[in-house]
Amino acid sequence: MLYWRDGELVFENYALQKRVIAEPLVCVVLHICGQWRTLRQINSALTDCRRACVQKTLEQLCEDGVLDRSDRRGDARVEAVRSWAAWNPAAGLLHFSTKDTEFARDPREALEELKHRAKHHPMPLPIKRYVRTKRTVLPRIAVDGEFAEVLKSRRTWRKFGKEAVPLEKLTQVLELTFGIQGWVDVPGLGRAAMKTSPSGGSLHPVEAYVLAQKVKGLRNGFYHYSADRHELEWLREGVPRRDIERHLASQWWFARGGFLVLMTGVFARTQWKYDSPRTYRVVLAETGHLCQTFCLVATWLGLAPFCTMALRDTRWEKWLGIDGVRESILYIAGAGTKPGATDMRDAHIGMLARSGSA
Repeated sequence: MLYWRDGELVFENYALQKRVIAEPLVCVVLHICGQWRTLRQINSALTDCRRACVQKTLEQLCEDGVLDRSDRRGDARVEAVRSWAAWNPAAGLLHFSTKDTEFARDPREALEELKHRAKHHPMPLPIKRYVRTKRTVLPRIAVDGEFAEVLKSRRTWRKFGKEAVPLEKLTQVLELTFGIQGWVDVPGLGRAAMKTSPSGGSLHPVEAYVLAQKVKGLRNGFYHYSADRHELEWLREGVPRRDIERHLASQWWFARGGFLVLMTGVFARTQWKYDSPRTYRVVLAETGHLCQTFCLVATWLGLAPFCTMALRDTRWEKWLGIDGVRESILYIAGAGTKPGATDMRDAHIGMLARSGSA
């Protein structure tokens, strides 16, 4: 992708997450190299440029991931991105350019920065009003019952009890959120899975992995949740808590949860039916559906749920053994047991972890 930023022309290979600033003349080089060319052919086309300069430019462009060389093995990520052909460049640029964002390492420093910002630019209100219009006052209805109480009780927890999460509650959360509840035969296509959350085309691209840290009766480590068999498939040992904190944007409070659920997108499932890059939005929305279902089920079970998108994508993908292209991490949720007495001073600490310089 080519774009202007601060008066400079940026060449970005989003698959490799590399960016280089270059002169517009490089566009001529790229045009010549739209198909395989030898160095001699390129020099012949650029008669106004010195050969040494051309060769140096080509070497630099290859080093920065802008051009490929036939005598060097291509990067596996570039090969994998070809599976995104119908969605690129729009969805590919958004997906890969927003991975591995740097977050503030000290949450309290970030809070002070936000306070300073609020003095000059107050935090926007989460409401919208029309001034000159007719209004219909709606009656306030007292809604009683378990479902309404669960909805009103849901919140993000950042403190947890010392007790381990019972395995039975983890299995209930997984089954009611990610488990396949049944199958429907679609004539001429095959079987479509039915879950408790909607999915575009009933293709269900989201997979769930569990990092067990304090679950009664379950060995600590990484698992894959088998949605059709309702089983946990062992993957590998867990990692130190300090590494989890580091790769959750220094959100140490979430790293202390009893378990984390890592939601990934297997994009080929949705790409099979929908070739518009807009469908990438659908996959993201589906993780939101699943996460809210997760939080409500965990609340119903008396657990303390949380969720975050502040994460170091590539590190989590390496822990899971996925490539980050055909399958990529999108969201992390989790839960622990409730603390004996909730400290409300930490209620808004989630605002502290913001995007910024490392």
